[in-house]
Amino acid sequence: MIPGNRMLMVILLCQVLLGESNHASLIPEEGKKKAPGLQSRTAGQSHELLRDFEATLLHMFGLQRRPRPSRSATVPRYLLDLYRLQSGEAEEAGTHDTAFEYPERSASRANTVRGFHHEEHMEPVHPGEPQTKNGEAIPLRFLFNLSNIPEDELLSSAELRLFRQQIDEVITESEGDKDQLHRINVYEVLKPPRAGQLITRLLDTRLVRHNASRWESFDVSPAVLRWTRERLPNYGLAVEVQHLNQTPRHQGRHLRISRSLHQEPGEDWEQLRPLLVTFGHDGKGHPLTRRAKRSPKQRGRKRNRNCRRHALYVDFSDVGWNDWIVAPPGYQAYYCHGECPFPLADHLNSTNHAIVQTLVNSVNTNIPKACCVPTELSAISMLYLDEHDKVVLKNYQEMVVEGCGCR
Repeated sequence: MIPGNRMLMVILLCQVLLGESNHASLIPEEGKKKAPGLQSRTAGQSHELLRDFEATLLHMFGLQRRPRPSRSATVPRYLLDLYRLQSGEAEEAGTHDTAFEYPERSASRANTVRGFHHEEHMEPVHPGEPQTKNGEAIPLRFLFNLSNIPEDELLSSAELRLFRQQIDEVITESEGDKDQLHRINVYEVLKPPRAGQLITRLLDTRLVRHNASRWESFDVSPAVLRWTRERLPNYGLAVEVQHLNQTPRHQGRHLRISRSLHQEPGEDWEQLRPLLVTFGHDGKGHPLTRRAKRSPKQRGRKRNRNCRRHALYVDFSDVGWNDWIVAPPGYQAYYCHGECPFPLADHLNSTNHAIVQTLVNSVNTNIPKACCVPTELSAISMLYLDEHDKVVLKNYQEMVVEGCGCR
């Protein structure tokens, strides 16, 4: 067990002693009966101790400080759907969107997924500004600030997601198959733009029809890896939309790439704006895996005092973390507790050393008995807003006790 997770289990066990037996809270509620050991502490000392506990947990989660999201922070639907599908919640609730394509290849090499919206205050597009020049589409440049990605996180892939809208009038006016097609090109901008000119390199291209509204994903890994691994300058990405019959009136209308372009009444721009998604791994634990939601283990075992697993639900709202942890609202961590009696039974999942230690204890009480500890741990996925209002989906190892034994 790594040191950070060992500290988490210590904190959770402290909460069992301080409060309810199956509910964890780092900050005591007003009026809750305090344990005798804490009555001699001053309020300041107790608060300082709890603050240190919180700092330890945040460090374990890879955060320098407690995130305090702004009111304008938005969680992209894509990352929320990815969390629900990856954690198994979608299958359990029967709400899985069949149109959602799980990024199996990208997720299998990553334990962290991050979402970035473009720097809209630098957006050069304004109402009334032409989107074509001499009948040709003008590429639009988007800047994504990736400076907050930790240095120890190695990116493996990245995708740019763009929402395209159905254009009914084009479908009505179209006479041939070619009239119903758009080509979307995504480029890396290689040099700072000059006088409206962009020096670019093609990254990905897609031929799409007008007859559907849906998200399109483009592979921008080469550019993002150059910016992060090789530390090359980031001049952004450029998006170009070409109508194959070169009709200026419909040019550029197929994509929602700007707040100010073709806005519809009641449209949720925050959920339709371009999204850059990165997949990386910090070298800790296993990558994300798509799995079915597991039901809690139910065992019809008689109540006894021997080593076994006990319920311990950690509710993030109790510590005021529900404002930055999007999902889950809490999780069943469990803990191990109970006696390791002599002789050790097979179901206590003991090691040979524990058997020998218990045997010696039976004739020499100066030697302690074997301890009831976790023998199997599993991971959980968390979707949260970091210190910079960026949305992160991360896999955290050794967070749930799956089995207990005498060691």
